[in-house]
Amino acid sequence: MHLLLSAAFVLCWSSGFIGAKLGADSAPAGTLLMWRFLPLAAVLVVVAVLSARAAWRGLTARDVARQAVIGALSQSGYLLTVYSAIQLGVSSGTTALIDGTQPLVAGALTGPLLHQYVSRRQWLGLGLGVGGVILVTTADAAAGSGVAGWAYLVPFLGMSSLVAATFLESRSRTRVAPSVSMTIHCTTSAVLFTALAAGTGSLQPPASLSFWVAVGWLVVLSTFGGYGLYWLILRRRGVTEVNTLMFLMAPVTALWGAAMFGEPFGPQTAAGLALGLAAVAVVHRGAARPAGADTTGGPPPSARGRTSGHPLVRPRDGDRRLRGVGRPGR
Repeated sequence: MHLLLSAAFVLCWSSGFIGAKLGADSAPAGTLLMWRFLPLAAVLVVVAVLSARAAWRGLTARDVARQAVIGALSQSGYLLTVYSAIQLGVSSGTTALIDGTQPLVAGALTGPLLHQYVSRRQWLGLGLGVGGVILVTTADAAAGSGVAGWAYLVPFLGMSSLVAATFLESRSRTRVAPSVSMTIHCTTSAVLFTALAAGTGSLQPPASLSFWVAVGWLVVLSTFGGYGLYWLILRRRGVTEVNTLMFLMAPVTALWGAAMFGEPFGPQTAAGLALGLAAVAVVHRGAARPAGADTTGGPPPSARGRTSGHPLVRPRDGDRRLRGVGRPGR
C-alpha cells in the first residue's frame, strides 16, 4: 500500500507540470491560473465557514497577513513563473528540475542566514544538484526549440520566490493548521490571479475544450490528488519521506513530457537528472542529526498544500528546524 501511495503521489504532483503544458497554448498563464484557483478558493472558504472555525481561533490579523504573503510567494509567484516558463517553451522536465533544487538552495542558505550547521557532504550535494540543472538546461537549449536564453531564468525566479517564502515561514512562531494556511494561500492566489487577468484583459476563459481539460486536470490530479496524498504520506511517513519523493518529480516529469509532447530527452538530459538524484542521496546521507539535536520543530506549513523540508539543515541544540514551504501544486 505504501508503494502504491508513493507512486500515486509522484504521478499526481508531476501532473501539475504536464497540466501547465496542456493549457499553455489555450490561454495566458494568468487566465489559466485564475480559473484554477477561483473555484478551489470558493470551496475552501465555504468549508472553513461551515466546519473549520475552531482551527481559526487565536489567529490575529498579523498571522493571517503573514500567511497571505507566504501564499503570494510560495504559490502565486511560484506558479506564475512555472506556467510562464512553460508557455515560453522551456520543457516541463527542465522546469521541474530547477524547481526541485529549492530545498537544496534553501538548506544551504540556512548556514549564513540562520547560523545553522551545513556539512561539507551537504555542500557537495548542492553542487551536484546545480550541476544537474546546468546539464539539463543546456541540453534543452541545444535541442533547437527556439526558446530565448533568458526564458530559462524564469523558473529560477519561481524557485527564489519559494526560498523567500521558506525563510518567512521559518520565522513564524504561530502554529497554523494546514487547512487554514491552504485556505489563505489559495484565496490569496485567486485574488491575485483575478487581478492579473483583469489587468491584462483576459478574464474571460476561452471556449476551447483543451482549456477546460487542462483546468480539470490541474484541479483533480494536481490539487486534490497531489495535495491530498502529500498530507496523507506526511502524516504516515514523515517529512523526510516526502522530501525524498519530491526529488523524483523531475525525472518523472521529463519522461512524461518526452512521451506526451515530444520534449527532448537525450543522454545529456538523463545524465543531468542522474546528477540530481545523486545530489539527493548525498544530502540525505549527510543530514543525520547529531545526538541531542532539537526534534520538536514547528508545524509543517502548507502552500499549494505542499511543503518541502530542507535536508541540508542540521539544527544545533535548541535551534528550531527549518521546514520548507510547499510549492503550491503545479
